[in-house]
Amino acid sequence: MLTPEFKELLELRYQAYSVGLVSSQRTQTMLSGLYASVFRGQGMDFEEVREYQHGDEIRNIDWRVTARMNRPYLKIYQEERERSVVLCVNTGMQMQFGTRNTFKSIQAARTAALLGWSAYGHGDRVGGLLFGQETSRFFRPSRSQRSLGQILRNLTIQPDNEADITTLEQALKVLNRSTSTGSLLFIITDFNQIDIPILQQTLSQLRQHHEIVLISIDDPADYDLPKVGQVEFNAPDGSKVYIDTDNKAGRIAYRKVWETQHQILKQTARRLFIDLFSISTQDNVYDGLLKGLQQRVQRQRTHK
Repeated sequence: MLTPEFKELLELRYQAYSVGLVSSQRTQTMLSGLYASVFRGQGMDFEEVREYQHGDEIRNIDWRVTARMNRPYLKIYQEERERSVVLCVNTGMQMQFGTRNTFKSIQAARTAALLGWSAYGHGDRVGGLLFGQETSRFFRPSRSQRSLGQILRNLTIQPDNEADITTLEQALKVLNRSTSTGSLLFIITDFNQIDIPILQQTLSQLRQHHEIVLISIDDPADYDLPKVGQVEFNAPDGSKVYIDTDNKAGRIAYRKVWETQHQILKQTARRLFIDLFSISTQDNVYDGLLKGLQQRVQRQRTHK
């Protein structure tokens, strides 16, 4: 099966609630309430300035007022009650691939479901943009469980083998004109057939108005070809490429191309202050997602 069952995506709600991405107690431990501690409060309304107190966040110091008053003052923000969270997921044919445990398409859908239920459990408006097929499908953010269910159901539909597909760059342009300022955008794809200079330009525009998290869905065969003789691949331009996987030099060259692409992607994300982490087809999705969010927590602590 190349897509998950709808029932499975619905049942991930209980994993999100019981294991820790969502906590009814809203506790700020590493596991329980991790989604809240990482993403809730990122959309903030300015409330007031007050004098610095021991234990306050140094990053919130108002340096202009501090210089004027000759003692430290802090910007105080009020957390927004809700924000728009958009799950931008590649549902195209290129995601119908996997050599370990499952397919990229299934991992992408599971990742989107866990994030969707996490956001819904904290009162956020959840929307979606599914791209990679002939036409993209945009679901306006809503607090309705039925609306989230519609997104998840569409993630279980087998894609058509279309020659014309919507690209990630096209999808990001849709997000730019369709989402409200201050949205949290999760972009879930494999990033293997991406023109990174164009991607950087589009992400730079989006980053001015939204918070972005890139989640790369990978498979070990993306960078480590098994020795299975002559293999036919489809190139991004639609042409056929033949690779002799028994050739050691060819396998090394193949790996270097992937490593170079992903290194440039990491540098681009770092330059734009965008989070990027990977989930493999051989990973437990919950563990992979948790690890990525924990890395973000560590980065936040490092830059305090």
